[in-house]
Amino acid sequence: MRKKILATVLASAMVAGCLTGCGNKEDVADATTQDTSAAEDTEETSEAAEVADEPWSGTLTVWSPQEDQDTGWLSEQCDAFNAAHPDWDITFEYGVCAEGDAKSTVTQDVEGSADVYMLANDNIPDLVAANALAELGGSYLDYVTSTNSESIASSVTYNDAVVAFPFTSNTWFMYYDKSVFSEDDIKSLDTMLEKGKVSFPLSNSWYIASFYAANGCTLFGDGTDEAAGIDFGGDKGAAVTNYLIDLSTNANFINDQDGAGLAGLRDGSVNAVFSGTWDAEAVKEALGDNFGVAALPTVNIDGTEGQMKSFMGSKAIGVNPNAENQQVAMALAAYLAGEEAQTAHYEMRNILPTNLNVSVDGDEIATAVADVMANTSIVQPLLSKMGNYWSPAENMGKNIISGEVTKDNAAEKTEEMNTTMNTDLAE
Repeated sequence: MRKKILATVLASAMVAGCLTGCGNKEDVADATTQDTSAAEDTEETSEAAEVADEPWSGTLTVWSPQEDQDTGWLSEQCDAFNAAHPDWDITFEYGVCAEGDAKSTVTQDVEGSADVYMLANDNIPDLVAANALAELGGSYLDYVTSTNSESIASSVTYNDAVVAFPFTSNTWFMYYDKSVFSEDDIKSLDTMLEKGKVSFPLSNSWYIASFYAANGCTLFGDGTDEAAGIDFGGDKGAAVTNYLIDLSTNANFINDQDGAGLAGLRDGSVNAVFSGTWDAEAVKEALGDNFGVAALPTVNIDGTEGQMKSFMGSKAIGVNPNAENQQVAMALAAYLAGEEAQTAHYEMRNILPTNLNVSVDGDEIATAVADVMANTSIVQPLLSKMGNYWSPAENMGKNIISGEVTKDNAAEKTEEMNTTMNTDLAE
């Protein structure tokens, strides 16, 4: 992909209400002020610039997960975008990159990466550090803030700037067999373990934090205070580790790795799993009429009932600041995250929309996700020091499963984990 930043394009893009990553915070404020009418017409602001398109012919490279290309969603939306802009003669080149892989793939060669690409929001700090995400301003900024919940908008906000267009939430919840567990049973994980087989990815650091959060452990205070560090130590942290040791040896517990949970649902050896929307169809197929979905249960740790809390984030669409034509790239990203595109994404792949104008009434998975976002989740911190969390947390889960962490050394191992998580913070 040929890359160069054109000053004239940047100027027209700012007038159109989009801002590149080269701008400063004052530019963001100015661009927003220039377009105060945008919030009144979210469809217009999400899908087109508010000035006439300047004629342009060229190629845009777009990266997405394989599934969006296999179903035809991406090509259909890009073709519709092309038709909506007759003054732009665009040739699309498609590449495969899963949202969670954007950080590792794009940062290897930012200038050679896609003009527009999908990403998981926890990739944002690294992508911004690599100058791989353009900031949003004007009508595009208004679209994100006016059509998404505050928590979703915050998930794509970094260093006080919105840097991507969210299109779906990214969290996890519980699937269960309704023939085994009642609606009262699923309120408590401990009750569930008395009545059926529960699979949980304990050795996965994205999941294990839910237990520590249930007992009052915190990540950077409210998630935004880097100086507060990670507080997974002390008596409260050790109590969680001891609980997880008991959990790992419970006859009704199965560590979910390498697809063990879904496989168990299919053959009946597992009655509940913890996952996200990406496994919905597989779970429905496995459980049939007994398909159940709910937010997270509570756990009883050291005699106190606490609410499990999953990480909550989003998947989004970003623009490479090195794109040859920023105006066109920004407009395309906004279109792919717009109301019509999100509706099609939901209809074709069951990708739950973040746009508040897209109706998902009657969708029980959407209801569970809304419950998670409101009551059983914490926003995954978008801080560079969050990188200190993942490996120690994963190792704790693996060492509990292997038996290396025991009741005799739980307090010591918990403190070691917490110290490792905060080592860089103390330097």
